[in-house]
Amino acid sequence: MKKALIQLHIAVFLAGFTAILGVLIKLNEGLLVWYRLLLSVIALLILQYYTKQLQKLPLKQALKIGSVGIIVAIHWVAFYGSVKYANVSVALVCFSATSFFTALFEPFILQRKINYIELALGAMAVVGIYIIFDFHPQYKLGIIFGLVAAMGSALFPIFNKIFLQNHSPQTVTLYELSGGLVALSVLIPIYLLQFPATYYLPTFSDWVWLLVLALLCTVLSFNLQLNALKKLSAFTTNLTYNLEPVYGIILAFIFFKENEYLNTSFYVGVLFILLAVILQMIRLKKK
Repeated sequence: MKKALIQLHIAVFLAGFTAILGVLIKLNEGLLVWYRLLLSVIALLILQYYTKQLQKLPLKQALKIGSVGIIVAIHWVAFYGSVKYANVSVALVCFSATSFFTALFEPFILQRKINYIELALGAMAVVGIYIIFDFHPQYKLGIIFGLVAAMGSALFPIFNKIFLQNHSPQTVTLYELSGGLVALSVLIPIYLLQFPATYYLPTFSDWVWLLVLALLCTVLSFNLQLNALKKLSAFTTNLTYNLEPVYGIILAFIFFKENEYLNTSFYVGVLFILLAVILQMIRLKKK
């Protein structure tokens, strides 16, 4: 359990850094995610081939895992849309609604009873987001993107929990990201009609940050998260990911001085989210 929590928190920190990269990479959010998926899949194929971990799955199983990659792709596009149409801090706080959506979705997908304590803890995160939204209406589009990202983030760990019963984290990661890449390749022309890009090929600076995003914040982070998920519940994983805003916001304050644009209501909202995480950690320790 202790090792799983350490792996999870490293993954969460890396996830928090992805929001910073979303600002540093100037590509449209849809193209940013497409290049991220492309580089990540290539890296995983090379790594698993040379470490002899590359596993061929039956078509039906490959399609089932790959279909979850569609959720991953939508989640990422929405998340970076939130970063670009609001800012890092607002996008990361909206992401904290993940625990609320997990408490809603997990009982239906895994056919278990609703845990009302988890639902209440998740609702605390939503209250925090509402407080921020109420005082920052200029971030409306970014907040909508952020909530869509939270829904996606709530869903794929639940499905991953099922897949990890029969497959390694490395195999699940490869097939999911491959599925996401194929799906986004089909959907990206439609997306760009609604949200046009100013340019389509990454600059040199974009390529540098895309490699950091793909290798450290995707390949390494995904494997750490999935290894942790073997020992932890989907709700605990998603609630711990509520610390992603804390790491990311601190980095945003350091890199972009975003604290100059946020008022007291923002910090009140963050306190609600932190309280939900702390209470869940206390529940886990008692168990």
